[in-house]
Amino acid sequence: MSGAPAVDAARAEQPWQRLDKRMLLVHPITEVVKFIPVLIGSVILGTSSGNHVWSIIPLALIVGFALTRWFTTTYRVGPTHVELRTGLLQRKKLSVPRSRIRSVDIEADLLHRALGLAVLAIGTGQQADSGEQFKLDALDTRVVPPLRAALLAHTATRAEQSEDRKEPGQNESGGFAAPRTRAREIGHWSPAWVRYAPLSLTGFAIIAPIVGFALQYGLGEIVFRSDAVHDVEDGGVLVLALAAGALLCAIVLVVSAAACAHYLTTYFGLRVRDDGKTLQLRHGLFTTRQITLDRARLRGATVNEPLLLRLAGGAELEAIMTGENPRQKILPQAPREAVEHTLGHLLAPQEVHDNDIALRPDARPTGAGASDSHTVPEPGSAPLIAHGPAARRRRHTRALAPVVLIAAVPVFFSLAGEHYSPWWWLVPGLALPIALALAEDRYRGLGHAVLPRTPTGPAWLITRSGSLDRDRDCLEAPGVIGWTVRRTFFQRRAGVATVVAATAAGKKRYAVVDLPAGEAWGLIEAVTPGLPGAR
Repeated sequence: MSGAPAVDAARAEQPWQRLDKRMLLVHPITEVVKFIPVLIGSVILGTSSGNHVWSIIPLALIVGFALTRWFTTTYRVGPTHVELRTGLLQRKKLSVPRSRIRSVDIEADLLHRALGLAVLAIGTGQQADSGEQFKLDALDTRVVPPLRAALLAHTATRAEQSEDRKEPGQNESGGFAAPRTRAREIGHWSPAWVRYAPLSLTGFAIIAPIVGFALQYGLGEIVFRSDAVHDVEDGGVLVLALAAGALLCAIVLVVSAAACAHYLTTYFGLRVRDDGKTLQLRHGLFTTRQITLDRARLRGATVNEPLLLRLAGGAELEAIMTGENPRQKILPQAPREAVEHTLGHLLAPQEVHDNDIALRPDARPTGAGASDSHTVPEPGSAPLIAHGPAARRRRHTRALAPVVLIAAVPVFFSLAGEHYSPWWWLVPGLALPIALALAEDRYRGLGHAVLPRTPTGPAWLITRSGSLDRDRDCLEAPGVIGWTVRRTFFQRRAGVATVVAATAAGKKRYAVVDLPAGEAWGLIEAVTPGLPGAR
């Protein structure tokens, strides 16, 4: 009982500290940039009214508000908590237990880097509002590394205690932690990877709001009323086709350029390092970002393979972690070989080599009920078990249903005696092969595997599904906290079921889709032996 007062006394002795004084230059500039539309409006108002004071007042208020942030912001790092006080009119105090700190992010844009400053953000796994985020903007770059090490010191303490109390290799959640080794680089960015950037929807996400904003303010009317557009309309079918093709090429080029620019500025110089206790990511061209993740919270990884990226031989890698972003990216769009290399290190058991991991290609597939005498492959390279003809029929049924509905429209008009152009039959005719190819690709992408526990690693559940957006999820068995076996009316008729593994990490729910119903409970028993009801 005497421990609590002692802790409170120790916390009270810790002095409150202010942010670096150079932030007095940073915040006025960032706030002025943020309120540029307001400043433009004030200049227009001041010019039209003849009173230029209206142009100065908003600028003075914005700069003054930015300057007060240094005087009203203090923080301190105590033995058990990290505390932050902010606000002028409304004071706020945010206190975070150091044991709850799960990640430490460091960012620095061009202005921060020029002044030798950085922004330190603490992640606790709670989806707090931006106003409640624990962020220190800005700190001297010389202070940041020791502060980050102190904030994540509990990860090393927990790892040492786990080694003393548990069997070798097992972490505090019942899983298996990576070996404690010197930091090694398990992934790095290459300039050649930029070729994969246009194969995502990032460019559309950047360009679409800009185009929408321009159309909202009358750009569309100006374009469509121009003489060039009228000349194209009067040029006949060939000119319209050429103009449409040129417009499509222009859109593809602009979107691709936007995607490449975003990719370069975000992931330039990416380095992924692993010291056995933390994962350390560093990337960025103009704004550099350093992310430190507690490796003890790692529960697996996801290989994301959108259709275009998959056809080009690429993929993305995301970590499955408790208390972090559900899709914590480790590698962006990259060659499949680079993703598999990093994935092998990320999910490696204790027999890890210093420079590389020997993935065993001669390993045989291991599924529910397989013998432990077989050589167990790595989770990232394990062959998957197909789900059988019933799952294939369901893929084809779902894909062909829209085609049948489209074909039913001209049939209905024929039966009603209405006349229509026979060209309408091209729509279902062209949709049919696309639907068949999509259904077959969805089935080829469907599968699962269960890797049994080894002396140096946990059991693994691997599941894959999807076509346009395909994910291969590798989830360690100790991270599974519950199961759901779901069977819809049509699944019962087909004799299949969807088994959902619940976990506190990542997307929270990882589904084995359209598994033969007779294998559902065997799968659950293989992943979590002895679970009540798993018969």
